[in-house]
Amino acid sequence: MNRTTAFLAAAIVVVLATYRAAHALYEVIDEGVWPKTSPAELEPLRKTSRTLEGPMIAHRHYEIPFTKREDFEAAWPHLLKVKSKGAPVILVRKPGVNVYDLKAGVIVHAPPQGQSRKAHPEAPLPGQRDPRATWMWTTYIELVADGQVVDLNRVPLPADTPIVDERFGDEGGGKRG
Repeated sequence: MNRTTAFLAAAIVVVLATYRAAHALYEVIDEGVWPKTSPAELEPLRKTSRTLEGPMIAHRHYEIPFTKREDFEAAWPHLLKVKSKGAPVILVRKPGVNVYDLKAGVIVHAPPQGQSRKAHPEAPLPGQRDPRATWMWTTYIELVADGQVVDLNRVPLPADTPIVDERFGDEGGGKRG
């Protein structure tokens, strides 16, 4: 085996190990298992969604894909209802964590269920640089905008909501840190 082949084989092993490690940090459920108290208009989206729990504590992440612009635009006002008051909408072109398969749609990030609101109030954590860390005890939305199915020129972003635009960060997607 020559040096180039050995290097490529080692690189492939590292990439696969990293990919598997990221997936191992999450429990994946092949449907949306968000609370039954969510808006009824989101019910039809359960079967095409995924729930990821993790990575280190049981934060829930509901990955809701869309393939038709009309379906997204109809769901958008109802998706905004699940967001915590004051929590942001984070705009990305692709999810920044490779465990997500989403090309266009929404990831609803929620705190672990059953947590004490006294110990972890539904409020931003001060002094954080990463908005995901700042808002980790709230329910916030990551909007994967592809410009076709999710077209930001066609949907209103709420005026009373912080908008974090990460569409033009590292590698054109969501940046971390």
